[in-house]
Amino acid sequence: ERRSMDVIILLFGFFLLIKGADYFVDGSSSFARLLNIPSIIIGLTIVAMGTSAPEAVVSIHASLNGYNDIAISNIIGSNIFNSLIVIGVCAFISQLEIDPDIMKRDLLFQIVCAIVLSIMIFDGYLSKKEGLFFLVILCFYMALMIFHSMQQRQDKKMKEMSLLKSIIYLIIGLFALIIGGRKVVVYACIIAKKIGLSQNIIGLTVISVGTSLPELVTSIVATRKKESGLALGNAVGSNIFNIVFILGMSSFLSPLTVSFESSLDSYIFIGISILLYVFAKTGKRISRHEGLIFIIFYMIYLMYLFL
Repeated sequence: ERRSMDVIILLFGFFLLIKGADYFVDGSSSFARLLNIPSIIIGLTIVAMGTSAPEAVVSIHASLNGYNDIAISNIIGSNIFNSLIVIGVCAFISQLEIDPDIMKRDLLFQIVCAIVLSIMIFDGYLSKKEGLFFLVILCFYMALMIFHSMQQRQDKKMKEMSLLKSIIYLIIGLFALIIGGRKVVVYACIIAKKIGLSQNIIGLTVISVGTSLPELVTSIVATRKKESGLALGNAVGSNIFNIVFILGMSSFLSPLTVSFESSLDSYIFIGISILLYVFAKTGKRISRHEGLIFIIFYMIYLMYLFL
């Protein structure tokens, strides 16, 4: 009786995520066009921040309550999921054309963030000062984004909603994403514990996948609406945001001790980030075959975790 109720609430969480992502993409795309901002910039900022909200809630809550392993493994697990599954599935649905700016700026920035993170957690600790350093990088990155959007105003006028309607869609979408993300994580954990999975596995799989569902759903919706810039920008922007804002804020509020497993996973993330850059550089797109390779790599990664 109780277990079937848990499953129903979990499914309701998924429903909120899917509807929320739909509203969020419509609202943010329309908002971007009203302000003449390229959708790529919106993908890297508003959408990336919005879809990273569940990770932020989980990791900051975990760090303040002493669940250090969940705070870190949630972020690294989410970033691996974003890179392999979110980008992989979107490329598999419809090959992703690569915006030259994402290539030159964001994909390289993601590699740098991944390397800096693995150096910082090598000693098994993420201090207040290191957290502050990440927050400074975040300010620099956001300034770079805003400067860039000023350089590239869009000329073509596309059909858009009114400003008020765009904002209402954004708020409803974001609200549904956060509540849906929370329900999915909480009830997936309850179900996982009943089945008998360990805390570390739950952090790297159930929680990281649960908190990454908004990125997945938002990027798939964007891909189907032929906004491939938004789909890729959202995944890469979320990865950068997860490291510099969420881990920055978590460790700044409460220094984190880091397990050896999380250090190993950070090296895996560096490798994936480099592979993503190589795929994007060859042919200026991520093909369906490359998308499939990413999905297969994630399956291998899951097997490695469970073994």
